[in-house]
Amino acid sequence: MNTNERYALEGPVPANAPPAPLLAETTAARSATRRTGYRFLILAMITIVLALSSGDRAAISVAGTDMSRELGISSVEMGYLFSAFSWAYVIFLIPAGWLTDRLGSKKTIAAAIAIWSVFTVCMGLVHFIGMVVPLLLGLRFLLGIAESPVGPGCARVIASWFPSSERGMAGAIFNSAQYISLAFFTPLMGWLCFRFGWEYVFIVMGLVGLGIAVVWWKVYYLPIRHPHMNAEELDYIRAGEGLVDLEGRKTDPNAASTGLSSLAEVGLLLRNRMLAGMFLSQYCVSAITWFYVTWFPIYLVKERGFDILQAGLVASIPALCGLIGAVSSGFFSDYLVRRTQSLSIARKTPIITGVLLSSSMILCNYVDSQVLVIAVMSLAFFGKGFGNLGFSVVADTAPREMVGMTGGVFNAMGNTAGIITPVVIGYLLHSSGSFNSALIFVGAHGLIAACSYLFIVGRIRRLHLADLLKPSTAR
Repeated sequence: MNTNERYALEGPVPANAPPAPLLAETTAARSATRRTGYRFLILAMITIVLALSSGDRAAISVAGTDMSRELGISSVEMGYLFSAFSWAYVIFLIPAGWLTDRLGSKKTIAAAIAIWSVFTVCMGLVHFIGMVVPLLLGLRFLLGIAESPVGPGCARVIASWFPSSERGMAGAIFNSAQYISLAFFTPLMGWLCFRFGWEYVFIVMGLVGLGIAVVWWKVYYLPIRHPHMNAEELDYIRAGEGLVDLEGRKTDPNAASTGLSSLAEVGLLLRNRMLAGMFLSQYCVSAITWFYVTWFPIYLVKERGFDILQAGLVASIPALCGLIGAVSSGFFSDYLVRRTQSLSIARKTPIITGVLLSSSMILCNYVDSQVLVIAVMSLAFFGKGFGNLGFSVVADTAPREMVGMTGGVFNAMGNTAGIITPVVIGYLLHSSGSFNSALIFVGAHGLIAACSYLFIVGRIRRLHLADLLKPSTAR
């Protein structure tokens, strides 16, 4: 119906009525500007936060050579310094999830960034104090505690800000921060160490973190409290099952707290079959990650005959493939959500495909060509990235009262692999003298992760606290 026809039914055409084409253009223009995109700014912020935390925890590896030479730190002591972070990070992930559920993401993440940045700066000043190794051990442990809220807090952010049809993309881009950190912060820290000295690696990274903490505090809001996003974007997120008022239901006594102790909450989560399968899969995916982080360059040198310079360059190729896999899987998963209207199909398809591809590293035991080895490892690391949609699934499934706790348990299970996997590989190398058994051990984790999603997880769906409290949820 055009303008004249409508006025013929409703009354005479006013003298100042716009012609039909102009009215249609005006309506179309209004429709074209309906929805803002502040959720993507929030996604950029949590990706920067994770990249910063990855950079700060790795700063000691960049500064370590000059630092150990100047301060007289032995290789054994340096090994303990590396591990101190992981122990604290794993131990405090679950308490951090509990705390995040009670304080909210804005306060918790802002405080975490500020505190770990202060600890990072202090690491650059230890030579002025004395008792260097004990002090560094303490600071590394505190750094692990302070960084532990990042995973749980950002899981809540994704659950709040993104509809289910975009959570795959959001989780994949967020997870790609580890690769972004390698690409940006590591060269920056290397230049600082070379140009000014190892102290400035910690000092500059800490100051950058304090700046990011201020930006986070200014930029982050819950969707229902954001001062600039419009109602259309809010309605779009809410319609897609985004928890836009995750910290805003003041009338609901369960909105911020379950009334249970943290240990009781962990017990409820572990009893649930779907969540237990997700936790097991995350452990397996993280075990593959820790192989690349710790032993892969040594494998290239000792087993495949690369020199250390070549190994450093070649190791970046699988990392780049992992980045491509991590980003592409999110868009592919969200496409499947729109196409199939099934979260189970949309999340399980890339996860199972990816972790099965990651197990292809076992094939390196049967090839001799260096080029083929790198090609197989690149395929495996692409698969690892393609299947790493864990935070998206947490955002899809966690009870609204326990999103932070669920993210904390999920992240703790994954990072436990950082303690176990490097040690097991070391024992396998010591007993066999080659990496063959180590590659089988690591590659088998991909098969276990696939079986977990195929046979344990079941249908992926949003849980509610009442579901967890039912005894039948363990079945």
